[in-house]
Amino acid sequence: MTKRILVGVDGTEQAAAALSFVAEEWGDADVTLVYVIDPAESKASPGAGVPSGGEEWYERARRDAEATLEEAADSLAVEGTVETATVVGKPATALVEYAAEHDVDHVVVGSHGRRGISRVVLGSVAEAVVRTSPAPVTVVR
Repeated sequence: MTKRILVGVDGTEQAAAALSFVAEEWGDADVTLVYVIDPAESKASPGAGVPSGGEEWYERARRDAEATLEEAADSLAVEGTVETATVVGKPATALVEYAAEHDVDHVVVGSHGRRGISRVVLGSVAEAVVRTSPAPVTVVR
């Protein structure tokens, strides 16, 4: 029986589809929405090489995460509790570690549906979560 569900949230249409799927399939479950701040993204940020640039980038990323999580939580119509969490790391690794540490029953992630060479070159967070998650995973396209 699925009682505790982790949903990866990043503000994309795919994450919104994952939220809708969870509400339809497990409307009575407790849900934790997890946003991952990826430090690799800071390297492409203007000012990243300046000593205070990294701190500014992180604060901006944290504010974006909070806003995204609040919007996602408000949109999720479930009878169970809805919690939010922000973690830092590589998205797939961070989601899997969070799932293991918090004893979730199921993980739900959205997929960008890449195919061919772009999938090979860019990798896939959803695929990595499926391969390494301690709990069953549903990928929503």
